[in-house]
Amino acid sequence: MKKMIRKRPYLIPLFLLLGAGAFALFGWVLMTLWNLALVPAVGANLISFWQALGILVLSRLLLGGMGGRRKWGHRMAMREKWMNMSAEEKEKFREQCRNRWGHRFAGASPQETQG
Repeated sequence: MKKMIRKRPYLIPLFLLLGAGAFALFGWVLMTLWNLALVPAVGANLISFWQALGILVLSRLLLGGMGGRRKWGHRMAMREKWMNMSAEEKEKFREQCRNRWGHRFAGASPQETQG
């Protein structure tokens, strides 16, 4: 991705514009759904477009956090850790997982079957 951006610097403003457009679209959809569904159903007040955007930001802060790609980084770190484990350490880890999660733990990790 970084090489593509270096070769095509016009992509940065394009991505920013697309992101802003998607944010505005989600705000408009939220405002429309709120005003069409909640106002008649429970007597909520009508909201404006800017209030809908505020609700989007607030819901992201309260429910999603501001982390970004924490899960992906965690998976990559666990994969690297798994690849550096000895056979005994892997078996000990599997046993701990079986004890903790029981039937939900299948045995071999996906990293072991791929690598």
